[in-house]
Parts: sequence; structure tokens; C-alpha cells
Amino acid sequence: MRIITIPIFENNYSYLIVDDKTNEAAAVDPAEPQKVLTALAQTGARLTSVLTTNHHQHHSVGNIDLIKEKPNLAIFGHDARIPELNYVCKHEEEFTVGTLKVRSLHTPSYTKGSVCYYVRDFNEMNDEIERVLFTGDTLLTGGCGKFIEGDAKDMHNVLYNILGTLPKDTKVYCGHEYGMSNLQFANTIDPNNQNIRRKLAWLQAADRTVPSTIGDELECNPYLRISELPIQNATGTLDPYESIQMLRALNDNFNIQNNGINNLNGSLGINNCVNEFSNGMNVDRMNGVNVMNIMNGLSNLVM
Repeated sequence: MRIITIPIFENNYSYLIVDDKTNEAAAVDPAEPQKVLTALAQTGARLTSVLTTNHHQHHSVGNIDLIKEKPNLAIFGHDARIPELNYVCKHEEEFTVGTLKVRSLHTPSYTKGSVCYYVRDFNEMNDEIERVLFTGDTLLTGGCGKFIEGDAKDMHNVLYNILGTLPKDTKVYCGHEYGMSNLQFANTIDPNNQNIRRKLAWLQAADRTVPSTIGDELECNPYLRISELPIQNATGTLDPYESIQMLRALNDNFNIQNNGINNLNGSLGINNCVNEFSNGMNVDRMNGVNVMNIMNGLSNLVM
């Protein structure tokens, strides 16, 4: 199995999955189809399918032009809003790309119809030799997507009961290049985590943060570590759903601060942001938030 990463737009990724045994290929979220077709031509493979992770245009709009070029493509997804969709895949349904086995995982959280694709390669003895996961906007390097059509409970189910249970060596290919920002945020939440520091140091010399692995995410991604003491201290709650909701609020505020969009100041700014995003959550819980670590992290980033 070959995975070809194709940067598109400002910070998105499309991918080609190539089965070298059959020379068959699938495209993941080919929103800029000409870039995907150029990469495909260099492989010499035959494109047979498109795996769409969600209906948003920066993932799905390329389906329209791509199927004009290749009318017999199978367009997979789980949302009627996906352009040119002709195969609605169910949760844990399996299909093939050449000899590769693809399992669709319905992961409603970012959108109601979000799907992740778990792809496995086998040797001649039918032993599983490689596993990869395409996550779109659901699980990101060091983070997760926003809860646009879902909520914290949905995201908890997706992360802990579906994606987080996959083998640790599974490579994770997400749909956006947000890894550095996500891990910088994770570092403000858990500044003593050596795994996060190591990964941040590695990223300084890397040109992209994909692929990650499930194992890396279990060590570094705060959304997958809510039962651990540093995350509980940072969010001020033991409730898993409230913890994920609080992390999302703090993460959003960090992104606002980091991008210079808002002049929020100190813990007051964080409290206001949490109050806005937490839908009535008791802000007294912020007494347990490690605000000093968060603000120190922000100060270090500015410096």
C-alpha cells in the first residue's frame, strides 16, 4: 500500500491510496481534482473510487469535476449532501480497493455524516501488515474537529469507542494541517508532558504533521487523555463530556489568541470564552483550571 499526500487549498490534504498489487487507487477528499489527477498520473495507477469524509466543500466539491473525468467512479460517503455520492456506506461496512480492505467508520461529531476510513493491507499469507486511518476533520494530529453538528458526547463516543480502540501502530492521515497549533495548545494544558515536547521538537524540522499514529495520539492528544490528572486539573472536572467540552472551549480561545483575532486578556478572557462555549456549564468549575499554565504557554508562544 502506498499513500500519497496531496496538499490542497491553504491547509487541507487529499490523499491517494494505491494498491501496488493490482495498480488500483482510491482518492480521499479530492477537493482540488486536478492536483489529484496529476499525482495519479505519476503513479500510473487506475482510479476506481473516492472516499469522502464529510460533505463540506473543502473535502467534497472536487467530486463534481472528478466524476466528469472518470464517470465510473464509486463515490463513497455517509451524507446525502456529498456531491455525486453514489454509494452510502454503513458503519463498519467493508469494501475493497484492489486487495486492500477498507472499513467505513461512521463518526458523527464534526458533522452528522462524518466518516473515517480504516484501510488494511495484507501479505501473501493473509497476515495484516499495515493499517492506516483517514479521519477528515474528526481526529486531527494533536486535536479534534469542532462539534459543528454534534456535541461533546458524540465526540467522546467517536474518540474513545471507535477511533481510540484501533491498533496503536495505525497511521493517522487527517484532513488538515493543524498539528503544530494543536500540539502547542496541548503543551499549555499539560506543559510537563515529555511526549508532547518531543513531538513539538520533531515538528520544528518537519514539513507536515501527517501521518501521526493512534499511539502518538493516545500519548499527546488531550482529547484522548481526559482520564489523566493533568487534563482533569486543566478542565476542572471529572465528567468526561464536560471535560471534552471545556477542552474545546479552551482550544478555540487559544486559536483566537494565537491568531490575534481578539484582545482577550488573561484568565478573564478564558473564562468568558468558556462561558460562551460551554452552554451554561457552571463556570465555578474554572477554579480547577490551570490558567497559569495556559497563559504561560501563550506568553511563550508570543515570545
